[in-house]
Amino acid sequence: MSGGLRRALVALAVLAVLAAMPFALGEYRTTLLLPVFGYAIALLGINLLFGYGGLVSFGHAMFLAIGAYAAAVSGTVLRLASFEAALGLGVLAALAVAIPVGALCARYTKIFFGMLTLAFGMLFHSFLFRLYDITGGDQGLRVRRPTLLGFEFEDLDKTEFLIGPFYWYCLALAALLAWLMWRLVHSPFGLMLRAQRDNPRKAEYLGVEVARTRFIAFLVSAAYGAVGGAMLAVPTGLADPELAYWTHSGTLIFMTVLGGFAHFAGPLLGALTYVLLQDQLMTWTPYWRLVLGVVLALIVLGCPQGLMGLPALLRARFRPSATARPVPAE
Repeated sequence: MSGGLRRALVALAVLAVLAAMPFALGEYRTTLLLPVFGYAIALLGINLLFGYGGLVSFGHAMFLAIGAYAAAVSGTVLRLASFEAALGLGVLAALAVAIPVGALCARYTKIFFGMLTLAFGMLFHSFLFRLYDITGGDQGLRVRRPTLLGFEFEDLDKTEFLIGPFYWYCLALAALLAWLMWRLVHSPFGLMLRAQRDNPRKAEYLGVEVARTRFIAFLVSAAYGAVGGAMLAVPTGLADPELAYWTHSGTLIFMTVLGGFAHFAGPLLGALTYVLLQDQLMTWTPYWRLVLGVVLALIVLGCPQGLMGLPALLRARFRPSATARPVPAE
């Protein structure tokens, strides 16, 4: 069996299992998977920059906030009930912000890129927090229940709507965007992005427009972040300024590292692990942040390649001659 066919079968099996989760899990456990889908989409975009482009953004949470506020504005201000309209508005708003920010940040790499994105993220958080008449300030904006593909599902209450139509809608959207990202990173553009990550000067010599390649990756990543942010806002019913805070950006990077940025599916596993582990620890102790930090630090230290690299690490333990080395995303 070819590698491509095997990956396709695994992906279909995972989709089938996830599609059946509302029937197998209770209401609460099913709702926990909703933020996983939102984060998974956002992390696919972040990993395009991080794993494939070698660029670490410490301000990327602002694009999730843009998507969340777009969902709020489309429903409460523009009176557009359609979730597709909210997604479109979020992507357009994210691109409007990402174009000037990305045009500047794409000229830099390493710590300079990270600090610039952090600065813009903090500026955007201050904008959301201070302009009360526009953004609702620290109270945020309410996100109304949207329609999906024109259907209102009026006969369902909020919980039934979230664990039913909205759940499957988010799963389908996440699967579609994951497939599009897979095609992108395995296209000539993905090859150019990896080339500039490994050796910018050589890539430039071979004809790769390094700054332009980084800029396009930044725009794609911003669009994915906005879609993920809109999906996160619907279950909570609120677009909150804290979505854009720098600690949230750090959480996104941590999820990516936790799952394994060297693997395409690593960020998806990282999002699932982080959300479920956080929820479990919150039920055990009021000091869940401390315990979460220790547990996650041990995972990262014990498995530098992330959870996706765990099988290779275990194989190396049984075969001492083999070495498990971190491999950049391909």
